[in-house]
Amino acid sequence: MPYPQNLETAKEVERIVRENGAVPATIAILDGTPCVGLSVEELERLAILGTRAQKTARRDIAHVVACGGNGATTVSATMLFASMVHIPVFVTGGIGGVHRHSEQTMDISSDLTELGRTPVTVVCAGVKSILDIPRTLEYLETLGVCVAAYKTNEFPAFFTESSGCKVSCRVDTPEDCASLIEASIKLKLGTGILIAVPIPQEHSTSGHIIESAIQKAIKEAREKNITGNAETPFLLARVNDLTGGASLAANIALVKNNALVGAKVAVALAQLRENCQRKHVVWSFCFGKKKATR
Repeated sequence: MPYPQNLETAKEVERIVRENGAVPATIAILDGTPCVGLSVEELERLAILGTRAQKTARRDIAHVVACGGNGATTVSATMLFASMVHIPVFVTGGIGGVHRHSEQTMDISSDLTELGRTPVTVVCAGVKSILDIPRTLEYLETLGVCVAAYKTNEFPAFFTESSGCKVSCRVDTPEDCASLIEASIKLKLGTGILIAVPIPQEHSTSGHIIESAIQKAIKEAREKNITGNAETPFLLARVNDLTGGASLAANIALVKNNALVGAKVAVALAQLRENCQRKHVVWSFCFGKKKATR
């Protein structure tokens, strides 16, 4: 997102999280230091830096830290830092995935690999629609990642409510999500969970308009030989231009909605764990008392 929309959105997202009972912890690397939770001043600094902050996936973390640089963390890097400090729920717009024409480029986002090995739940609006959604879901299945759709049976397509791809897991409430997360952790599956939340209907962009813009943007990227980690930012920016700003407005709306759902999931998970702990303490106390009276 361009400045100042990025800063306004970041502040609004943190406000939504707080108002729904959770604690926001925006993650970035500043001056070579991984930061979990940013001050208002740090948020503003990162927003002003914009694309001058290095796009930082897992592979880039050591380099950015060693150089004392500034890093805008991708899903893979953010998941890793969240896991290090035991934050179980992470909200973002959409995850990376398998790129279109990946059979020629082998361009597959490290976000997917991270979901296969880091036990953090990612709440998002699905896979960015500039990508190959069916192949991304196949790849996640191979990695053993549980993909759950929120209040729907279909996987959302970021800017639109549905991709036409069915999911095997549906969750209808924050409590459903919390139970799913806790079961995965207790079973020590060691993988992340993807909870895909459809963009609110009033902000959903017409599918054929977006697809037409995506196809044109992909063609331009090929002509300009834009590849690797530069491709996704280019495509998103071009799709926004080609849709007259409609995709950026939709992006901001879906991020806010994800924050709302993610905060409720985090609270439900905390309450579930608290209730389980309370029952465990009561059970332990009663069991000990019976033993003492024998």
